[in-house]
Amino acid sequence: MAILRFKAIELAQNRPSVVVERPADKVSDFFGSNVFGDQAMKTYLSADNYKKLVAATDTGSRIDSELADAVASAMKTWALSKGVTHYTHWFQPLTGATAEKHDAFFDIDGKGGVMEKFKGSALVQQEPDASSFPSGGIRATFEARGYTGWDPTSPAFIMEIEGSKTLCIPTIFVSYTSDALDYKTPLLKSLHFVDKAAVEVCQMFDKDITKVIATLGPEQEYFLIDKALYYARPDLVMSGKTVFGHAPAKGQQLEDHYFGSIPSRVRAFMIDFETECQKLGIPVRTRHNEVAPAQFECAPTFEEVNLANDHNILLMDVMEKVAERHDFKVLFHEKPFAGINGSGKHNNWALGTNTGKNLLAPTSKPKENLQFLTFFVNTIKAVYDNADLLRASIASAGNDYRLGANEAPPAIISVFVGAEMMRVLEELEKNAAVKIEKGDNLYMKLGISKIPQLILDTTDRNRTSPFAFTGNKFEFRAVGGSANCAGAMTILNMIVAHQLVQFKKDVEDESKKTDKKELAIINVLRKYVKSSKKVIFEGDGYSEEWRKEAEKRGLPNVKSTPLALDALVTKKAIKIFEETGVLSHREAEARHEVQLENYIKKVQIESRVMGDLALNHVIPAAVTYQNKLIANVKGLKDLGLNTESVKTITDAIENVSHHISVVQANVKAMIDARKEANLIEDTRARAIAYDEKIKPYFDTIRYSVDKLELIVDDEDWPLAKYRELLMIR
Repeated sequence: MAILRFKAIELAQNRPSVVVERPADKVSDFFGSNVFGDQAMKTYLSADNYKKLVAATDTGSRIDSELADAVASAMKTWALSKGVTHYTHWFQPLTGATAEKHDAFFDIDGKGGVMEKFKGSALVQQEPDASSFPSGGIRATFEARGYTGWDPTSPAFIMEIEGSKTLCIPTIFVSYTSDALDYKTPLLKSLHFVDKAAVEVCQMFDKDITKVIATLGPEQEYFLIDKALYYARPDLVMSGKTVFGHAPAKGQQLEDHYFGSIPSRVRAFMIDFETECQKLGIPVRTRHNEVAPAQFECAPTFEEVNLANDHNILLMDVMEKVAERHDFKVLFHEKPFAGINGSGKHNNWALGTNTGKNLLAPTSKPKENLQFLTFFVNTIKAVYDNADLLRASIASAGNDYRLGANEAPPAIISVFVGAEMMRVLEELEKNAAVKIEKGDNLYMKLGISKIPQLILDTTDRNRTSPFAFTGNKFEFRAVGGSANCAGAMTILNMIVAHQLVQFKKDVEDESKKTDKKELAIINVLRKYVKSSKKVIFEGDGYSEEWRKEAEKRGLPNVKSTPLALDALVTKKAIKIFEETGVLSHREAEARHEVQLENYIKKVQIESRVMGDLALNHVIPAAVTYQNKLIANVKGLKDLGLNTESVKTITDAIENVSHHISVVQANVKAMIDARKEANLIEDTRARAIAYDEKIKPYFDTIRYSVDKLELIVDDEDWPLAKYRELLMIR
């Protein structure tokens, strides 16, 4: 194994940058070229069918078989013109990854020949095996039938892989009994409900508003590791994270990597994957070094939530495929390396109208600001009332390592609004005044005449807050780097929509007491501010003081996934799921079961790989080194030398022996605890056992292994070290 490590280092150190050729100098010349988007539809559909399809996707009306056949024919013609040979329904099962089964465009003609064929029925519906995907008991092994159904609101695209081209059709995935088995189905339902609820509230202010669209801009953090070094770490291959590894002398303490100059090999990778993404219509615009060494970030322009989510999942897939061309591996795990920053996926969320208004952007017009405050305050109240559901929406084995660390918000769900909006809420609560000062721009006083004036934002940013208002949107910072955004966005859309429905009822009741609608709205908002202001926190979310303060306020601080997931199946949650139509009671119970099982399997894999590396790699290397020390002591004694140096070496032998014993004993105890946990039938109890009985061994085993890494001769150490994984690019 040590030989593999040094060979990997040699390979990694001598990698050249890959020369990347872009299709054109301007992104606008090739953006969306591999998407059956608006331009392709106009070209390959008749004018009448184009109008019908656009109208159907805008209004959500059903697409009949005649129109489906026309769209399928147009898609086929377009795809074949680009060299596509196969098509697939592209869906998002509860595995956390995407799924696809490829079918060829041709069929036999019954005369010994073949012909290209793709009907509307094949476009609209396919039948994958539903029992082979996580279902939480909804589908048994002998109940295999499931369906994928075309989502016309997310355009089909062509995936190019090493010369192979496949037409991918975004779809939902449901069971034979119509239960949702994916992330997209409940997301679409939540988007429909938030549209309906928000429009009804908007109608109080502006009758021209007939549609509200939730938007999302997901920032994606990731690590980039050389492929050879990656394969020299079985724990990275098996679990996506390192279970062992002593901190290098230089990590991120100098803060010199953040926004630093991008290494040339990494930059070539970024240009390559950005180009592929832009051909797929993914508006990736931002790239930079993140805080931790070997960590980076990319971010797109805001899009409608369903499309943005599809694009984020697709972006991750593209990044992994392109990384192979550059001999890299991409790590999306929330905490792949101990002691340095982990990776999140900041979900920037807002609500926009068909009239071009951002409902979360304050203005200088009093009536529009009352509308803004309505959505602003209702969002805060939704978060306060459903903090447990939001926490459950970002719960995972990986995120448990990240939440509460120095780079991530704590598991306590709170809202940051900024000093100006805090004053606005206080004025609203105390004096029933709606006053937001926009005025002229404020400028920083730098005292440097040559520097142009810098506009000062009306509020600061708080990176320690899990849910922060940033001027015209909310940033849900607690979402994990490997997560499907749909999980968090489904819950957020749902709870805000549910709250807006309640707001409309409360305003109607309040209106019976006063003739003025605006006064009724203000009175309801004042009550909401008073009842939910405990969730607002403007300080340091990392501090111990906040944890104590949050406990005084009665805010939940659920640190482990098995307990956090309980929120999905409370009576309150089931009531909201069913009233909004996002999930049935049965579907909610199933998702709870799926996520518990996922947690168990992730921790189990980590435990098994830890045991394997400790017993089969680390201890043999430690024993080999120990034998060298023993031989050295014998040699010194044979020469008649019994000096202080002999005692030093003897102490080192005892130290190695101690850590070997600790590792062996705790690995055995961990395996025994795992076997005992596996006998527990109840899934929740088994997940809690993995969290409370098995995970505690991880730190103990790791401590001794990491100490051995410092003691054992570098030439004998089998695992690629942090300094190599993080610094060689």
